Amino acid sequence: MNVIVCVKQIPDPAQPGELDPSDNTLKREGKLILDESDSYGVEMALQLVDAAGGGEVSIISMAPNDEVSGMRTALAMGAAKGVLVSDPDLAGSDALTTAKVLAAAAKHAGEADLIIAGTESSDGYTGTVPEQMAEVLGLPSITFAKSVAVEGGTLKVNRQTEAGYDEVECPTPAVVSVTAGVVEPRYPSFKGIMAAKSKPVDTVTAADLGVTPVGWAGADQQIVDIAEAPAREAGEIVADDGEAHLKIVEFLEGLKVI
Repeated sequence: MNVIVCVKQIPDPAQPGELDPSDNTLKREGKLILDESDSYGVEMALQLVDAAGGGEVSIISMAPNDEVSGMRTALAMGAAKGVLVSDPDLAGSDALTTAKVLAAAAKHAGEADLIIAGTESSDGYTGTVPEQMAEVLGLPSITFAKSVAVEGGTLKVNRQTEAGYDEVECPTPAVVSVTAGVVEPRYPSFKGIMAAKSKPVDTVTAADLGVTPVGWAGADQQIVDIAEAPAREAGEIVADDGEAHLKIVEFLEGLKVI
């Protein structure tokens, strides 16, 4: 069984983020780390391959400056190889362009029974890329998976909902997005970390993959201005003098809540 996992490499969230004044986007310079939300996808893929009794896990990523630090973490966990799309022209790419690039990278990585992604990245939160990838690739898609199993040629998922979960099935190959906490990601061992240094990562550009236009040209948009969110105003304190419930009702009526 072969599984491809989409992993995003992001600036360390423990450090204060900075915006590039030239285009008002998040600076992605220097070392990037594996998005924690994607570590669940890597672990799920590794467990599925183990359960299948053979195969391998490949990872695909899109990052500037040939950055592979976050990918090496996934490789140290047990992934076999990776494809990195690194291209200055990708700056400013929107979710759909990202999905097109990752879909092309998945094809470049080789045939797979399953493509796994996190539900959404920690620095983007669009939550749309996995489904867009599936559409571009012409594959079925299941989202918000809290458990994943593959039996024969069938993907079986418990899909998280507000009321519990739905039991969903579809044929493979397919794209599935997993929620945080679906599994407990393993810590890379020292042996895994050393082995990851020699595992192959094929670095390509958008042009190599035949994806155009990309970046701001593909997004057909720009960020014209940014502003800090206004400070939260102090709330109104209602003293309970025996008639507090009436004041609360009046307040809620003013908000058109009741």
